[in-house]
Amino acid sequence: PEGLSIRLSDRHFGIGGDGIITISPSKIADAKMRIFNLDGSEGKMCGNGIRCVAKFMRDNGICDKDVMKIETLSGVMTAEVIHHMGEIVGAKVDMGKAILDPAKIPVKLDGDKIINREVEIADGKYNITCVSMGNPHCVVFTNKEIDHIDLESIGSKFEHDKIFPERVNTEFVKVIDKNVLKMRVWERGSGETWACGTGACAAAVAAVENGLCDKDTDIQVRLKGGTLTIRYTDDAVYLTGNAETVFKGNIIL
Repeated sequence: PEGLSIRLSDRHFGIGGDGIITISPSKIADAKMRIFNLDGSEGKMCGNGIRCVAKFMRDNGICDKDVMKIETLSGVMTAEVIHHMGEIVGAKVDMGKAILDPAKIPVKLDGDKIINREVEIADGKYNITCVSMGNPHCVVFTNKEIDHIDLESIGSKFEHDKIFPERVNTEFVKVIDKNVLKMRVWERGSGETWACGTGACAAAVAAVENGLCDKDTDIQVRLKGGTLTIRYTDDAVYLTGNAETVFKGNIIL
C-alpha cells in the first residue's frame, strides 16, 4: 500500500490526491481502514477518511447499518451516515476524547497542557496549542490573513521540528467569531491539504481551551475544501461533514 499510495497520488502520472485508504475485514468492528499518506507513510487517524469509508460501505452494500464501527490504528470509531432524498450525503463521527497531555500527543514540552505556549519554530516565535485526535496537532492562532501565509515553507519546519518526535500536523487558524474558524492545514507526510478532519477537531478544541469559542456548541471550521462542523464536549469530539463520490474506475498496475 505504501508504494501504491505514492503512485496513485502523483499529480502527473497518477490520479492525484493526498494518499489512499484501504478497507478490509475487522474482528472488532464493521471494517478496518488503513491510511497511507502522499509520501507512503501510514497515518493513524483520518476523520474525513472515516466519513468517506462510511459512505462507501453503505453505498456498496458492505455494511447495511446507518451507525457503524470502523477500526483504525487509533482505535474503533463510530460513524453515523446522514441521508438526504434517499442518498448518503455525509456522516457524523465520534472522534473520541481530545488528548492534551504533552507526553501522549507527543510534544517535548513541560506542563500538563500546551495551551498558547510561546516557542521558537521555523525561525520565529509562535504561540502554539497542542492536541492529539489520534494523531498529533499543533494549532497556531493568528490575526493575519491566513491565505497569505507561506505554508509550504513554514509547515515543513513545524512538521520536522525537534519538539515533535513523531512529526506533527500544523493548523494556522483565524477566529472569525465565537462559532466560526478559518483554517489552513499542513499534514505530516502529505503537505498542505484542502481539508483535514482531525485538524478541524484540533482547531476547535484549541479554540475552546484558549477561551475563543464555547464548549459543547457547534463550531464551523472553514477550509479550502469546504466547511466542517465540530462539537467539543466533555465526553468526545464530534465531526460532521459531507461525503461525495467523485468518480469510480479501475486501475491497471
